[in-house]
Amino acid sequence: MHPFDIKTVLFAKHAQHVVLIHFPIALFIIAVLFDFLAQWKKQHVLTAVAYYNFLAAAIATIPAAVTGILAWQWELEGQKLKGILLMHLVMGFISSVLIWAVWFIHRKTQLKEGEVLPGYRLPIEAVAVVMVSLTGHLGGFLSGVNGPG
Repeated sequence: MHPFDIKTVLFAKHAQHVVLIHFPIALFIIAVLFDFLAQWKKQHVLTAVAYYNFLAAAIATIPAAVTGILAWQWELEGQKLKGILLMHLVMGFISSVLIWAVWFIHRKTQLKEGEVLPGYRLPIEAVAVVMVSLTGHLGGFLSGVNGPG
């Protein structure tokens, strides 16, 4: 097996999920940072930056989820989920829903001229960051990064 063999890269049983999952995680966390800074500094340009990062994070959850499900099907041949893998799947789903919900809150506000973003979004974003982080932590155990895989 050669590390630059295109077949190895494209058809490894779980590699795509492990690579792709970092995009929505990073985009979402940095978007939350920009949104909190926008709220604190009262700078609308930071709100716009947060919005587009939330959008990119939401879109990036789709291939991450698809490759996660494919990894489960290929690696475990679709067998019943249990333990850490089941928790990772459930928390990943919740994380994706939260990411999309945060983007939707921002989108709804952007569509209405002059409307201010609701303050309740910030606690939702904080909870979502915790959920995304815990999901990633469990994924690290599954991949062997945080312990036995």
